[in-house]
Amino acid sequence: MPIKFYYISILLLALAGCKPKTGNADVAVADSMKETYTCPMHPQIMESHPGDCPVCGMALVKRENAKREISQVDLSTLLQPTNRVVLSSIPVISLRHAVQEKKIDAFGRIEYDTRSVKTIAARISGRIEKLYVRYRYQRIHAGDKIMDIYSPELLTGQENLLFILKNDPENISLINAAKERLLLLGMSSSQLQRAIAKGRPLFTISLYSDYTGHVHESGTMNNAPGQKNIPGMTEDLSLKEGMYVQKGQPVFQIYNMTNSWVTLSLFAGDNTLVTTGTPVTIIPETAPDKQFVSKISFIEPFYRSNSKTLTARVYFDNMSMDLPVGSQVKAIISVRTKRESWIPQQAVLSLGLNKVVMLKKRNVFEVHPVHTGIVANDLIQIREGLNDQDSVAADAQFLIDSESFIKVNQ
Repeated sequence: MPIKFYYISILLLALAGCKPKTGNADVAVADSMKETYTCPMHPQIMESHPGDCPVCGMALVKRENAKREISQVDLSTLLQPTNRVVLSSIPVISLRHAVQEKKIDAFGRIEYDTRSVKTIAARISGRIEKLYVRYRYQRIHAGDKIMDIYSPELLTGQENLLFILKNDPENISLINAAKERLLLLGMSSSQLQRAIAKGRPLFTISLYSDYTGHVHESGTMNNAPGQKNIPGMTEDLSLKEGMYVQKGQPVFQIYNMTNSWVTLSLFAGDNTLVTTGTPVTIIPETAPDKQFVSKISFIEPFYRSNSKTLTARVYFDNMSMDLPVGSQVKAIISVRTKRESWIPQQAVLSLGLNKVVMLKKRNVFEVHPVHTGIVANDLIQIREGLNDQDSVAADAQFLIDSESFIKVNQ
């Protein structure tokens, strides 16, 4: 009897062990149905209700399919280095093909239009007896007297003409040749008739300006307002009375404010979009109410000295607006791109000279290099590295949380 009772006890214990543990199963199912909220940056934080991460303050997100997605990941994937592969359920995006319109802000200033700069040169050699232009940037008009000059050459020419008129008045061709020579040397018709009427040569000859504008000394273009250097005060002319000038020597340059241009600085990321004819709105700093719409007239094919920007010019008529040369302006350039491939700017991570995205492969994200272009409306152009079937993380910053990742993928 004891042996029989022993076997019966073993059988009862075995049957008891085969019964389903309904209580534990119910608890497991209930746990799986609970909603869990976690932080994208700190997945170890898990709460049963919405809120903020106690570590970084970010809003907690709901982990809806975390168990299902993780269960589909191979063990080999989970064993990948964490600084190359990221497991996440962050939203993904694909390439977007569109034409973008962009507003480019540029800054510049008003300068003289050097195409309308006029030069007054000495037609004869001589000494300046009287100078009527006293300082740089003095305003003169066409017909204004600029200097009286004594010239031995002019004096000799007048004496020859008077000698012919006195001794051979019928030699019309010789008389006309002598008159023409004096006119070519800079003598005016009225001065010539006065010398003939007096019967003696004029000791000094007055020279007049043929142009209207501001006076600059020849060779001082770099000191003109709106050019490279602007002097702190109005300077005297280096040309003085009693000085000699040589035949053909440039004496003055006349700048006219009526014709001006705006020079705009274009940075490297924008200059590829701006071409001749691109619409631009100019807003003068000194007179914002006088803003005007124009077009890019010319783009200089070189970088100016000590500058990292390209210079564009906008020609305009300054007669009615009378904007000061050298004053600052703001420009809004309206450009339109070609049909390109775009993704949100936050989907691209900059690693110095390299740009990368988080490319989704199966259920994990992997770092992937791309070649980017311009930025427009918070979108960045993708030139190489992605195709229409690729999906990338909508925000690459969420998946990068260690310095080791940046060092490995640079």
